[in-house]
Amino acid sequence: MADAPIPFLPTDELTPPDQTEFVSCAPEAPPAPRLKPIRRDQMVLRTIYVEELVEPDHPVRAIWKLVGGLDLSRFYAGIKAVEGRAGQDATDPHLLICLWIFAYAERINSGREVARRCEYHPAYQWLTGLRKVDYHTLSDFRVGYQEPLDELFAQVLAVLQSEGLITLKRVMQDGTKIKAVAGKASLRREPTLQKHLEEARERVRQMGSPEQDCDSKTTARQRAAQQRGARQRLQRMEQAMAELDRVREERDADTPADQCRVSETEPEVRKMKHNDGGFSPSYNLQLSTDDTEDIIVGLQVIQARNDQNQLGPGLDEVQRQNHQLPQQSVVDEGYLNRATVLQMDQRGVDLIAGGNLEENRDPEKAARNCASRGVAPEFYPQQFVYDVEHDLYLCPAGQPLPHRGVKHDREGVERHQYQATVASCRQCPHQPVCCPTKGKRTRGRIIVRSRNEPVVAAFAEKMKTPEAQAIYRRRKRIAEFPNLWIKEKLGLRRFRVRGLSKVRCEALWVCLTYNIQQWMRLRWKPGLQVAAVA
Repeated sequence: MADAPIPFLPTDELTPPDQTEFVSCAPEAPPAPRLKPIRRDQMVLRTIYVEELVEPDHPVRAIWKLVGGLDLSRFYAGIKAVEGRAGQDATDPHLLICLWIFAYAERINSGREVARRCEYHPAYQWLTGLRKVDYHTLSDFRVGYQEPLDELFAQVLAVLQSEGLITLKRVMQDGTKIKAVAGKASLRREPTLQKHLEEARERVRQMGSPEQDCDSKTTARQRAAQQRGARQRLQRMEQAMAELDRVREERDADTPADQCRVSETEPEVRKMKHNDGGFSPSYNLQLSTDDTEDIIVGLQVIQARNDQNQLGPGLDEVQRQNHQLPQQSVVDEGYLNRATVLQMDQRGVDLIAGGNLEENRDPEKAARNCASRGVAPEFYPQQFVYDVEHDLYLCPAGQPLPHRGVKHDREGVERHQYQATVASCRQCPHQPVCCPTKGKRTRGRIIVRSRNEPVVAAFAEKMKTPEAQAIYRRRKRIAEFPNLWIKEKLGLRRFRVRGLSKVRCEALWVCLTYNIQQWMRLRWKPGLQVAAVA
């Protein structure tokens, strides 16, 4: 019997007799976790209880409470929107004050940034009650209420004094330089200023009135803005030329008049040297700090490049803000001179200061003066011997120079003159090398002995005592602490506004913020802790 034909099978269906099926022994992978998706491209309608946006011990609550207890009537006096009349409601000055204080505490000094944070930041939303605040309103408010702000600063000082944080027993003054908005490139000499002044005048003449050039592509509003900008530039240039005369009056003896510069964009600023050795357009911020709890009790923004003669105006500011003078004032050597010592004595303020007021005449300078007159070295002033008992000098040749009088041509210094008689000098063989005439009429040899006035001498002796030195050693920690705080903690290394008046407003805001922060640290937070325990 013939074999049956083998049916054809596809190759992939053939299983070799020696091949077995492989079965995996690995466990099955677990299913992927199911998570709630995070969707940020959506709007959410939610319920918000504004009072719970910030915790009970948040700083904004302290700021709102303290400012709310002060008299803000001067801020409300200029509001035109009143009950019974049409118009948009005004923003509450209480809110604007708190916004700026909290913003400076957070190192924010931009009106636009404050307005932006009012839209999302819980602390700002708590202050505003979830309402928006326009940045123009914030910026205008910061610099538009200098006198009310100054009064507000004084009210805060009164609160701190009533709580024992200010005693005015000892006040320490120090200055720090804050850079201005104007850059170094804006500083110009007189030829450039004069050229740009003429260009600004020509620009104003060409602009004409906003009604002219009606067929131009610009609108009437744009033309008015351009004309306003041209007038403002002309005003700044005219102010810069006026400030140039003041800068020349204030310049050092080593600075030529033609090298003086003034900023075109901010004429009131001055070129000052900073600790890093560089020069920048800056203002000098003078702070007076109470020794009790490091509270700022007075401030000034000045154009002076150093601290000379600034103690008197600083104490005037302390007296104006606190209605009394401090008992003692402590300053560094930059403030010290004889005029300041006499002024503090007249005002009844005990002065502690570094530096030296001893009348030490430079021997090298005296030798150069004598050599230029033809005096021999053996007859220089230091070779004359002073007789204390008879109050006279004896020259190297043995001739007496009796006391002839006292001059007060230098403040705080008595210049005693000792002069030999004309006859004794004529008869002296050393006259040609002691008091040469050089064609002039023969005069007796004169020796001038300078001494500090009794008040200045007493101050110099006081500063040698260990007690005065111990007080002066405290100056650095107390006086320089607020300067460091406002620069590092509050970020005021450069002002954000232009002009001396507006800069003073910003300085008031910063110092007000600093004082309120100290009040929160010393009184408000400890009070919350006591209330929580009770």
